[in-house]
Amino acid sequence: MNSQDFAFDPLNEATRRSPFSLYDRARREFPVYEHCGLPVLSVFRYADVEAILKDAETWSSNFARFVQPYLLERPELAEEMPPFFATSDGEYHRRMRSLVNKAFTARMVRALEPGMRAAVDALLDKALEQGEVDLVPALTAPFPIQVIAQLLGVPAEDAPQFQKWSRELTQNQVQGVLSLPGPEMVERHVEATRAMHAYFKTLIEERRVKPREDLVSALVAVQDEGARLSYPELLQMLTVLLVAGNATTTALISNMMVELLAHRDQLARLRNDPGLIPTAVDEVLRFASPVQAMPRLALKRAELHGRQVEPGQLILVWIGSANRDPAVFERPDEFDVGRTYNPHLAFGIGPHACIGSLLATLEGQVVLRATLERTRSFELTNDEPLPLHSSFVARSYARLPMRLVPA
Repeated sequence: MNSQDFAFDPLNEATRRSPFSLYDRARREFPVYEHCGLPVLSVFRYADVEAILKDAETWSSNFARFVQPYLLERPELAEEMPPFFATSDGEYHRRMRSLVNKAFTARMVRALEPGMRAAVDALLDKALEQGEVDLVPALTAPFPIQVIAQLLGVPAEDAPQFQKWSRELTQNQVQGVLSLPGPEMVERHVEATRAMHAYFKTLIEERRVKPREDLVSALVAVQDEGARLSYPELLQMLTVLLVAGNATTTALISNMMVELLAHRDQLARLRNDPGLIPTAVDEVLRFASPVQAMPRLALKRAELHGRQVEPGQLILVWIGSANRDPAVFERPDEFDVGRTYNPHLAFGIGPHACIGSLLATLEGQVVLRATLERTRSFELTNDEPLPLHSSFVARSYARLPMRLVPA
């Protein structure tokens, strides 16, 4: 389904900056949209996005042939790239997820909260002392990586290296969905993977000999019907946690600050009633979803709104659109920090729902609470459009020039 007078180009900067009116029209008129010049179909309605994400037998997460095509010509490099948990399906994925869920518990996440607050306070100390900062390198980027370091039980000074590895891996995965990553990018991807795996191998061996109260030790020890994670699976899972726990949480925190400044009445509500912090973070996840789209690959013939979809067809499900669907949300384009009914899909749904959703949500809450308590005000230092990262999959700001006034 397409139209002469409607174009939705996810690679276009104007579209990425303000996609919401396009989402609205697409939901109404083009629920299945065929892109001109791109081998992909897009789906925009909440019901369709939810159904596709829940049905892993028809719609696969294994889109590696789009993400890593260069590796098909470099088998010696492909050996460095084990199957990725997030893009696996079936029994293998079920087993992996079961083991990880047993190790990565809500209790473990909640135990991180004091350390999270200490990390935020230390970053805010420096930012408040400076007064005017770019909040991305000052807070929103380093904080999630520091939390990952706490989770893994590694020194905080290793966090910048984690951030570098995560950036290389994320860039390749995202670019490869619609356009082929070049040889140089893939080489950087593999180099980062090798370095990261060397680090994790040492860490795993240390925890085998001397376990601690951290996630690495829990993953090493966890069992499911007598089975444990193999060595390559441990490396893979730590890679997933590092990558998934970094960029999207940075985006959540950055988007949260921007939306609160764009809706100052809601910021005032939060200052008057900090009890709204949990619903406020959920509203940011809905209103400005860090992940705007997820790819899926058709495994078998299917039908979407009368259109036949053949096996091998790449589909983009637009979470950012689903989270603004008036069929589900009252006043969907209104930012309401007190919204109570909020079944957003920011973390996905179904077998591939984000395993770190509780961690990311708690991080957002801790940052928001600390910022409200420690600042009298914060504001952007100019009215220029904020630069976005180039990804169409994730919505995140590259810079946030801000002025912070201490409480």
